[in-house]
Amino acid sequence: MTAMAADRRALVALTEGRHHAPFDLLGRFDHGDTTLIRVFRPDADHVTLTDGRAFAATAVDGVFEWRGRAADVPGRYRLRVRRGPHTHVEDDAYAFRVQLPARELDALGAGTQIRQQQLLGAHPLVMDGVAGVRFAVWAPNAERVSVIGDFNGWDGRRQPMQNLGANGVWCLFVPGVAAGARYKFEIRQRGGRVLQKADPCAESFELRPRSASVVTAPSAHAWQDDEWMARRAQARPLQRPMSIYELHLGSWQRADDGAFLGYRELAERIGAHLRRLDFTHVQLMPVMEHPFDGSWGYQTLGYFAPTSRFGAPDDFRAFVDHLHGLGIGVILDWVPGHFPRDEHGLVRFDGTALYEHEDPRLGEHRDWGTLVFNYGRNEVRSFLTSSALHWLESYHVDGLRVDAVASMLYLDYSREPGEWRPNRFGGNENLEAIDWLRELNTVTHRECPGTVMVAEESTAWPQVTRPTYVGGLGFTLKWNMGWMHDTLEYLRHDPIHRAFHHDRLSFGLLYAFSENFVLPFSHDEVVHGKGSLWSKMPGDDWQRFANLRLLYAYQFTYPGKKLLFMGGEHAEPEEWCHDRALDWSLPNVAGHGGVGALVRDLNRLYRSRPELGNDVDADGFEWLDCHDHVNSTISYLRRSGDDLLIVALNFTPVPRPGYRLGVPVPGHYREILNSDSRFYGGSDVGNPLGASADREPWMGRPYSLTVTLPPLAGIVLQPV
Repeated sequence: MTAMAADRRALVALTEGRHHAPFDLLGRFDHGDTTLIRVFRPDADHVTLTDGRAFAATAVDGVFEWRGRAADVPGRYRLRVRRGPHTHVEDDAYAFRVQLPARELDALGAGTQIRQQQLLGAHPLVMDGVAGVRFAVWAPNAERVSVIGDFNGWDGRRQPMQNLGANGVWCLFVPGVAAGARYKFEIRQRGGRVLQKADPCAESFELRPRSASVVTAPSAHAWQDDEWMARRAQARPLQRPMSIYELHLGSWQRADDGAFLGYRELAERIGAHLRRLDFTHVQLMPVMEHPFDGSWGYQTLGYFAPTSRFGAPDDFRAFVDHLHGLGIGVILDWVPGHFPRDEHGLVRFDGTALYEHEDPRLGEHRDWGTLVFNYGRNEVRSFLTSSALHWLESYHVDGLRVDAVASMLYLDYSREPGEWRPNRFGGNENLEAIDWLRELNTVTHRECPGTVMVAEESTAWPQVTRPTYVGGLGFTLKWNMGWMHDTLEYLRHDPIHRAFHHDRLSFGLLYAFSENFVLPFSHDEVVHGKGSLWSKMPGDDWQRFANLRLLYAYQFTYPGKKLLFMGGEHAEPEEWCHDRALDWSLPNVAGHGGVGALVRDLNRLYRSRPELGNDVDADGFEWLDCHDHVNSTISYLRRSGDDLLIVALNFTPVPRPGYRLGVPVPGHYREILNSDSRFYGGSDVGNPLGASADREPWMGRPYSLTVTLPPLAGIVLQPV
């Protein structure tokens, strides 16, 4: 049966939303000298060509046909559609046959399509002189897929998409649709259930709680960061200081009425704040579109879309551009480990476990009530890799912090026996996720040189930050969760008891250079009843401030990149809450402002001193004394070539005059930082005149000097 004489059953299937190949039935068909134009307009009373020639209604409701001489119909025809008193003129979507490049479709199936959003999604373009939008989506097991939106009354019968074959991609060009239009994909699953799904590759969404995707025009942002990007491409990030300020855009600052600030206003305020404190980078908790504020962005649905809570995609580009202009890098939290179960999202997208696993022993994260990506499916790997590259390329971000890597590496992560399924060798390693992580890091480093990939990985998995060609996972950096937990656990003890826990200060150096580490005091440590960093510190208010300053002096002089969550820079006393802004009166309050001044000076010291910047190489650190548990002190040397600094930390409230430190070279040593300085709210005990080394060997060094160690404080000495 030809399209000129379509089978009535096929037309009925079309009208019932069950037909997978609408171009077999709709559009223009030429047979010799005769032309048939068939349209399906279930909302129409009357259809004509624009020259007035009327279509005849058929025996199938909503289907109209026009037959005539081929010579009478130009190559491009238009329709006049009347419903009641209203008439409008439109182009017929089925007059435009769209073919996606076969090579790119093959790459999608092979998992090598690393810019999937350029193939799929919604793309404004012009076909045969007509402006519209090309829609494409991967849904291989759907019975029928339609695009629905403002432009067709959200009626899934109106514009069914064409199935392009075995690759599982559906496509349709809809003329007359423009940027700003809202849309979804209506998917009829085998068995008849119909769902409305947001576009997995959408670059913009409606503001929650609405959930439609939004057609997004090509970016009009004129980037001003050419110099930055050129330097980034040549950068060696491991050899440079990196001090990261982590923040949540929705609760850093808000308008006076409690409303969210926009990306552009936040860029100016955040940029000014970070310049004052001299951080090198900002790390944003996930800005990818997410439906639930309380997930903080960690339950992502829009893997290619900055959240509309703070503005449009170009507003976010302006945010990044502004910070680059201030010399501040931008890192994004990114969540490829799991996704939420919202019906409009990825869950059972085409009626099957498409992005996730069918088996709940592989496919569910019970801790978070989310679903695990199927890293063994090529198209899913392509989707995730494409998302990563999209943020690095289209938004010029400088790195991604990959969330929950441990949950991806282990099949038995947070599972009891019997609740997980071993790999093909009987082990608990997720072999598909491991392969994909290596692929991800290889691709991002190749395509975007100078960017960083940071793993939040809390186990002893080996070689997380070693190159893939030696068997590593290929990340640039890894959060040092062990050091963070040991340090906070040690400091929460009353100083009188710290002597019994001294090993928590020294143990971390046994593995400090086994990976390239970030030392994180992140949002995870100041939520869910854990209290703020300031409130974790023991003692009265004076001791709490002193302990916190000591903590930061330790962090910034210890080997590793630095990360501090917002509010920590002014000793926020309250636990972080995503529903309220930080207390911005605190920097003007005694004690709190002193902590901020110390953070600023520690950043400046870290960035200016090569000894501290040499923070991922073992030759940059030497213990002077890690055994003085009686006095709860530690001391160490930081080195870069012939340059060196001496660091001594006193974890008790007892000043220690006449404390002897072994040093490698003679001469005078100047105190260049003291966390007990009155400028930081301290008691101003220290060594304002410095100290001179004599020839008395000490701590295995040929020379030594005596200093006063201030209470609950750290000092840094430089030979002059």
